[in-house]
Amino acid sequence: MTAIPHSPRLESARGVAFLLAGIAVFSVQDLILKLLSGSYPLHEAMVLRSLTAAPLLLLLVHLDGGVRTLFTPGWPRMLRRGIVLFLSYTLYYLALAALPMATTIALFYTAPLFITILSVLMLAESVGPRRWFAVVIGFLGVILMVRPGSNLFDWAALLPLIAGLSYGVSMIGARRLGTTETAAALAFWGNVVFLAFAVVLALIFGRGTFGHETHKSLEFLMRGWVMPSRMDLMLMMACGGIAAAGLTLLTQAYRISQANLVAPFEYSSMIWGVIYGWIFWRDWPDTLAWTGISIIIGAGLYILYRERRIDGQAS
Repeated sequence: MTAIPHSPRLESARGVAFLLAGIAVFSVQDLILKLLSGSYPLHEAMVLRSLTAAPLLLLLVHLDGGVRTLFTPGWPRMLRRGIVLFLSYTLYYLALAALPMATTIALFYTAPLFITILSVLMLAESVGPRRWFAVVIGFLGVILMVRPGSNLFDWAALLPLIAGLSYGVSMIGARRLGTTETAAALAFWGNVVFLAFAVVLALIFGRGTFGHETHKSLEFLMRGWVMPSRMDLMLMMACGGIAAAGLTLLTQAYRISQANLVAPFEYSSMIWGVIYGWIFWRDWPDTLAWTGISIIIGAGLYILYRERRIDGQAS
């Protein structure tokens, strides 16, 4: 029997479907951590999440080339990338504790703006005036959302911006590592870093000596270890399964489709942020916030569009 060839359009549609599913799965982890941020420390959730994810990621490593892929000459660079990602996600989660989900997600998605700048500084890539203009417009959207100088300004709004910058640095690193290392190996070493640093934070803050801060982000960081209820323990451990499942879906999306085709659909996380924010906290962005969100997303999508056009012309 003759095999039916795969249609490129069908493969692209499947890639988008995998990515949308992966984003939906990861958004549940954001929801869980925000729900737990008022009662538990971040380091406790990270330790339990990383321990749960470890065997699942080892299984992915086994399916994606075996244990030998973990000990290539590039493993120190994978560790360094894991450290940058740990910084990125830690700042993102701390921001979630204090800010509405939609605001946190929108500010984090300045990452494409930072990646454009970093591609020039770190990779010596050429960026045209249209993409530079989009970067400037995107950061104007950031100013609208952060509202510096007003009585609505919260310094926690700076955390997802730094998280977006750190994520951009890690993605630039992934461009170099992706040609020699597997996605499963990158995720495994990233999880090792998460576990190690979460344990360090637990040793520093676990006794609750510093847990007297009134700001929600600092409290989420410095609160002492709390014995979780059975349900909360299951939620923290579920984050490990969510991370492994989300990684599998996103990896599959980028494996079978072009990155510049599926990447714009990562902004679907904004939809989940707005939905969860309204359902659980009755948070709804005001007109100024919606304007900033729209500008940031529009600038990011335009940058991705221009990169796709340029890649297509180059090929």
